[in-house]
Amino acid sequence: MTTIDRFFTNLMTSRLPATQEFYASLLDMVTCFESDWFVIMTPRDRPQFELGLIDSGSELIPASYCDTPRGSYFTFVVEDVSEIYDRAKSNGYKVIQPPRDEAYGQRRMLVEDPNGYLVDVSAPAASVRMA
Repeated sequence: MTTIDRFFTNLMTSRLPATQEFYASLLDMVTCFESDWFVIMTPRDRPQFELGLIDSGSELIPASYCDTPRGSYFTFVVEDVSEIYDRAKSNGYKVIQPPRDEAYGQRRMLVEDPNGYLVDVSAPAASVRMA
């Protein structure tokens, strides 16, 4: 049986440099591979978590799949949502929902990336943080 050796999500974008800057400045992600049509980013301290950014004009992407998808979003779990919110505001990013405590025990904010993708940034709410 074949095993999975690696898994990551590729985000299609017509704004590759702006998208790369968004994830670097908002979530402190670093670029570990870069070409003119494809970038792989990881959290600075968690290289096993990868986000691929691919130019939607690449011949590898069928034209009918290049639009921003709806019905899905990215979730990044962080220690401090307020810090990320402050970064989003200072960079002029479109905040869809400021941080708030949700009934399921998370503090959550929503922000839109340069491509219109919805990004959920969450952390355990203070009342449910582990000691």
